[in-house]
Amino acid sequence: MSVQSDDGLPLEVSGKGKTSAVDRLVEQIRDMISASGLGIGDALPTERDLGEQFQAGRNTVREALQVLRAYGMVETRPKVGAVISGGHGEALRKLFAFHNGISPDSFRDLQGFRRILETGVGEHIILTAEAADFDRLDLINERMLRAESIEEAARCDYAFHAAIVELSGNRTTLAAYNMLRSVIEEVMRLGKAQRPVHAVTFEAHAKIIRALRARDRIAYEYLMSDHLEFGLRFVEEETAKQP
Repeated sequence: MSVQSDDGLPLEVSGKGKTSAVDRLVEQIRDMISASGLGIGDALPTERDLGEQFQAGRNTVREALQVLRAYGMVETRPKVGAVISGGHGEALRKLFAFHNGISPDSFRDLQGFRRILETGVGEHIILTAEAADFDRLDLINERMLRAESIEEAARCDYAFHAAIVELSGNRTTLAAYNMLRSVIEEVMRLGKAQRPVHAVTFEAHAKIIRALRARDRIAYEYLMSDHLEFGLRFVEEETAKQP
């Protein structure tokens, strides 16, 4: 037996109901954005096209877009419709910003969040990752040594850490991490602008990879925690310069 929703589509009689359909569509749209390489300001397909593409009813599509708007990932523009928004990044940047830099307290909050996430995924990675996954981390890490600017080095640094989170196999965890991308990269740029640390960061990453290859969870957690704490010295130096 099936139950009809208000947009004419059957709901699962599993207790999940329409909320489950909306959640699934949110994930499908986010996957589509990632796979299509859409960036800030790019338009999404129309509601009708999204419904046809994902076999979803009109109300389900609208509710999914409302969820994405609530997260600041999508905004509506006149005569254009739904577009990818950079608002969430700007809001997070303002949340963590202190004058023109990052305060030590905000840095600790940010790195504390990252430590929970990035050390927490270690056990899963050690149990499930393959040699090819570690080879990919090596390749990403090596790009940092070839970076020709602070901005490029920060992007490579972020890509390394995001790749580790991605190995958790949990899309929600990765999405939460990616929402902080602009703030994390800002912290990374700050450290790299203070002094050349490409080689230091590269070696720290290399040690982390070696611990993962050795399936040594304790070493991984120690090395990752120590690495995330490293940038605090740059934040404190920058704050001390401010009047």
